[in-house]
Amino acid sequence: MRHLMSPLDLSVEEVSDLLDLANDIEKHPDKYAHACEGKKLATCFYEPSTRTRLSFEAAMLNLGGSVLGFHSADSSSASKGESVSDTIRVISCYADICAMRHPKEGAPLVASEKSLIPVINAGDGGHQHPTQTLADLLTIRSLKGRLDNLTIGLCGDLKFGRTVHSLINALIRYNNVKFVLISPEELRIPDYIREDVLRANNIEFEEVERLEDAMPQLDVLYMTRVQKERFFNEEDYIRLKDFYILTKAKMDLAKKDMLVLHPLPRVNEISVEVDDDPRAVYFKQAQYAVYVRMALILTLLGIKVD
Repeated sequence: MRHLMSPLDLSVEEVSDLLDLANDIEKHPDKYAHACEGKKLATCFYEPSTRTRLSFEAAMLNLGGSVLGFHSADSSSASKGESVSDTIRVISCYADICAMRHPKEGAPLVASEKSLIPVINAGDGGHQHPTQTLADLLTIRSLKGRLDNLTIGLCGDLKFGRTVHSLINALIRYNNVKFVLISPEELRIPDYIREDVLRANNIEFEEVERLEDAMPQLDVLYMTRVQKERFFNEEDYIRLKDFYILTKAKMDLAKKDMLVLHPLPRVNEISVEVDDDPRAVYFKQAQYAVYVRMALILTLLGIKVD
């Protein structure tokens, strides 16, 4: 039995196989429509989510399985003080696989150590969001045709953005990937990512404040929102939330085949005028997330479809 806590839990070869399976699901959905008949996915979401929770539910339903779970800590026994270890032991009696989101870093890992079923980390605090990373990789590979030889711009909240941390960890395993880290001083990537991940692996990167300066060299621009829920001080949030807004004028500075990704939800960091640009692929990215979560559920349950 395997769990998924981090993108690095899968080897490069396993990621490639997973993305191949997701692409096959995209092309032949009917082939997989009954693959998980009789199987149940538990969605244990201790903090709010629209896309991730519904995407997991859609993935399991598309595979012919069923779903049970809760969508906030208030609607679970966590509100009575139950630990995640106890919760997962009970959930293991009801379901075949579990997707867990939790505001505390490491909570899904703690759950996985006591679980009798595979646990998928669906986001833990500001730490990791591996299935979003798999969706990002699938989007880039499907639309660019490769995951190597890319210059990736990461823009916005690089300090608390778990999607950014997961994506960097995943992409450093591919050849000739360069990062341009675009953020205000207060939201720069954490030291452990800069030192233990980028510098320790001799990955080329630069840190800049102006989005305009970075645009011409990028193959992929990964936008993120400034996350209100990660701030202790509302004044800091208000001051930083409009620091970057991607507009049509800024898009004019970019390559004709650059991709714009965003894990969503968007607040106002991408102007709606950009939505109609063919390079804006964040809604396609949400669709790719369903395919990759379908592939992951099949893989962790050991189900093969001929």
